[in-house]
Amino acid sequence: MSNPENFIDEVTEEVRRDKLFALMRKYGWIAVTLVVLLVGGAAYNEWSKARAEAKAEALGDAILATEELADAAARKAALAELPVAGDARAIVVLLQADEDGKVAADQLAEMADDANLPKIYRDLAALKLVMQADGGLSAEDATARLAPLLQAGAAFRVLAEEQMALVELSNGDKEAAISRLQALLLDEEASRALRQRASQLIVALGGALAAS
Repeated sequence: MSNPENFIDEVTEEVRRDKLFALMRKYGWIAVTLVVLLVGGAAYNEWSKARAEAKAEALGDAILATEELADAAARKAALAELPVAGDARAIVVLLQADEDGKVAADQLAEMADDANLPKIYRDLAALKLVMQADGGLSAEDATARLAPLLQAGAAFRVLAEEQMALVELSNGDKEAAISRLQALLLDEEASRALRQRASQLIVALGGALAAS
């Protein structure tokens, strides 16, 4: 019985092989297409990453080049000509604010209210807007801008505390300003430079440095 059984097995195997070849001829193009798409997609993904990195590096070089210009007007003009969007635009606007606060005030306000930007950019834009002497903010507007920045854990909290003291001072509330500045002297997150500014202002206002 061994020979007939072997023959049957061989025939069965041939039938299976023929069916497999038939399926491959009929549907093999699908597998080939999938492989091509996968390989092509991976290649395009790598190309896109490389292109994005090259673009980011070029923009970074361009920004650094503008900052190296000695003439303020030339720096401002160069920054305005940079083709930027998204996070890069936020960085350029913040640099523009350093060059010309009056021109950039509206852009800073727009940035501070842009929910699509990362919070750290929005907070920094709000802080810079308050810090600008010609930003056009009233004391009430400045207080509203600073309020979220004064929360515990906020990235620029101690700088916002300093600005809030200046707002209180502009409102005629000298005691509140001195108290806030004295608290900054004990704040572990405050830098040495900030504590020095706070100390100088306290003394100028006639306050005591005993809290330090």
